[in-house]
Amino acid sequence: MPRLNKTELILLAVATVAGACLHFLYTLLPCVATALVAPVRESLWEHVKLLYWPGLLTGLVLQRKGPALPGPRAFSLLAATAGMLVIGYVYHICFQGDSLFFDIVLYVLMMALLFLLPHMLHGSCWQKHQELWILLVLVLGVATMFFTFLPPGGLLFADLSGTPTWVTLPC
Repeated sequence: MPRLNKTELILLAVATVAGACLHFLYTLLPCVATALVAPVRESLWEHVKLLYWPGLLTGLVLQRKGPALPGPRAFSLLAATAGMLVIGYVYHICFQGDSLFFDIVLYVLMMALLFLLPHMLHGSCWQKHQELWILLVLVLGVATMFFTFLPPGGLLFADLSGTPTWVTLPC
């Protein structure tokens, strides 16, 4: 089992708290700027922002401080996001689950995966294809922002709270 160093443990805690705070940011400060980084609906897709933005920022901090792992870090962000979407989809859509406790545990586990997985990915494959992983992370960021304002149809983008899916951005 990989071990995180002190900096990584601190950043894991900071990222987890920051992502949890992002959940409420749009409700407190509803405008276009906060809509780009915080969920505006209770859809599975919008909750990607809770992992993506703190994960991206802490990855950039770690990149400057520690060993260069841009390929594994980028892949880990994609894997944690995909894990949250797939598990959330199965739980909420397939099994019709509605537990806040489940959602919190899933979020914390995916955030931990985001920090632990880069230490498990060894080999030249991750460095050799790091540009691809970084490009995919950037595409994911653009998609989260684009789909905030123009969400496509589908259960992944549906508001699971029962409120209408159309969101009016006041700014």
